[in-house]
Amino acid sequence: MAKKKKKTKAIISKLISIALIIMAIAILIGVLQKIYNMFALQQQAKMVEAELQALRDENASLTSTKEKLEDPDYVQTYARGEYMFSKGDEKVFYLPGD
Repeated sequence: MAKKKKKTKAIISKLISIALIIMAIAILIGVLQKIYNMFALQQQAKMVEAELQALRDENASLTSTKEKLEDPDYVQTYARGEYMFSKGDEKVFYLPGD
């Protein structure tokens, strides 16, 4: 009977050890998944920050252009230079380019 109890205790001990090892592996897998997700989210955050900075720069440029276009002198100078508008009896000459 003593041998049977020892054998039973050994089997139970092995089963508990196997169960604990399986639980440890499952916990380790969960932790590794969380770490991978954290790094992926950090990379995504960096990309979003870069996109946000690009949009801020674009917004600043557009705001500057908007403010310039509210100035009638700038609009006149821009139209004359870009679209070759003329004042009154001025004549526009096209010069050969490079």
